[in-house]
Amino acid sequence: MSGTWGCPHEVNNTCSRVNNLPCDPGMKGCVLAGRYIFFGNEEKNARLRNKRALEQNCADDPTPDQNTP
Repeated sequence: MSGTWGCPHEVNNTCSRVNNLPCDPGMKGCVLAGRYIFFGNEEKNARLRNKRALEQNCADDPTPDQNTP
């Protein structure tokens, strides 16, 4: 059994969400960017790594809420 994934924004191998550029899953502006890890392309994984690092930093050193007395 094999599975495939089809992006609803891909029309004739172009991305209707990102200026009708050739579809490249994970490119800047893609709904997948920053959500999934892409094998073989570390450039596409930079946003996800930065997001996870920021979340880790916030969990390690929470700043007090400005609205609490």
